[in-house]
Amino acid sequence: MKSEMSNEVVFFDLETNVPKNPTQKFWILEFGAMVVCPRKLVELESYCTLIRPGDLSAVGVNPARCHGISRGTVLEAPSFEEVADKIFKILDGRIWAGHNIRRFDCVRIREAFKEIGRVAPEPVALIDSLPVLSDKFGRRAGDMKMASLANYFGLGEQKHRSLDDVRMNLEVVKHCATVLFLESAIPSVLKDQWKQDISPSITTRSRGNVMEPSISSTMNQKLHQEAPPSISSTMNKKLHQEAPPISMMTTRSRSKPNNEETSRKSPSVLNRRRVVPYPTGNLGQMTEKVKNMLRDARNTPLNNLLRHSHTLLR
Repeated sequence: MKSEMSNEVVFFDLETNVPKNPTQKFWILEFGAMVVCPRKLVELESYCTLIRPGDLSAVGVNPARCHGISRGTVLEAPSFEEVADKIFKILDGRIWAGHNIRRFDCVRIREAFKEIGRVAPEPVALIDSLPVLSDKFGRRAGDMKMASLANYFGLGEQKHRSLDDVRMNLEVVKHCATVLFLESAIPSVLKDQWKQDISPSITTRSRGNVMEPSISSTMNQKLHQEAPPSISSTMNKKLHQEAPPISMMTTRSRSKPNNEETSRKSPSVLNRRRVVPYPTGNLGQMTEKVKNMLRDARNTPLNNLLRHSHTLLR
């Protein structure tokens, strides 16, 4: 009998309270398990029970958002000690399976048996579907939570109740195994096929992630398009001589008091610096030089001179 049990897989899941501080302990509020034949993956037996915690104040009066269990729900439920024999019988000597059970559910089970002075059940092997599927299947299914996996396969919403989650866990494993089996059978056709099902991220143009063109480059473009060659080349040369290096220019954040200079760490605005072709303190000098340049242009129609001077000085 024991030998036959060692080949059976028991998927199990716990629902607990959510401790409000590090000193508060976890209490098991519900235990659910399903024994599965490993050859046919069919359910052989199941067991589920609510459990009254030793400290009822650890359970909220209103149903918890995660599992919907309230203080009134577990008030008349048996204590862990009253159901320990049944839990031991269904778990001990079998292959344990579940989602994130190694770090959470297994720990809580051993703590609960230790608290009542009983030897905890032991598995012959353990299958934690979280690391297994993360390694073999993970990137295509998001954060690998059970809800995300179920959504990926269209299995409905996770109910966060022990036996329901156990059955969903088995269905997720079946679906993942089927996909991986098909991919391994014809890797040349199906390998990385899932990447094509993921929509590329859409980026929108915004002031935060688009580098503003410098004023000097805008001026240069206008000059080349509109000014006669003699004027545009002269102005272009002058502007590059007067413009300070971009790396020397900084902006001041309006959100900081006392005109404190800030270095913005957000990637979207890190490179967004307004560049001007002259130091702000030398605006009058720059204006005078441009006027002199325009005055020296002897053979240029007056309308062109006025248009370009307006562009430079506004």
